[in-house]
Amino acid sequence: MFRRILVPVDFTPKNERALARARQLAELAAGEVTLVHVVETLEDELDTDLASFYRRLEAKAEERMAPTLAGLGDTIAKRSAIVLGHRARAIADFAEHERIDLIVLSSHRVDPDKPGHDWMTISYKVAILARCPVLLVK
Repeated sequence: MFRRILVPVDFTPKNERALARARQLAELAAGEVTLVHVVETLEDELDTDLASFYRRLEAKAEERMAPTLAGLGDTIAKRSAIVLGHRARAIADFAEHERIDLIVLSSHRVDPDKPGHDWMTISYKVAILARCPVLLVK
């Protein structure tokens, strides 16, 4: 059973279905939901000249995380994290480091008339990079 569930969030309405599914799964397994938001960095290495810029982005993300976390209700264990990096890699690395059992991500339908066009989305990259199972919610 999946007890440690990760939901990457970008604070858009598309996250709602993934959050709802993660909450259901956590309730079934007496599990915990962790929300993670990745502040995308410009370079592979954090530039010290941009440190204050990233701190402001982290603070803004913390403000937006609080109501998102509260929206999960009081019936499950929950926590959140803000990380810096490149989104897909940061999500996969966070999941591995935190020993996550399942990543639940919002996704969209790929247009079969445009093969390969939608394949490089964050959800696709995470599904390829993650060592744990990934549930794509449409």
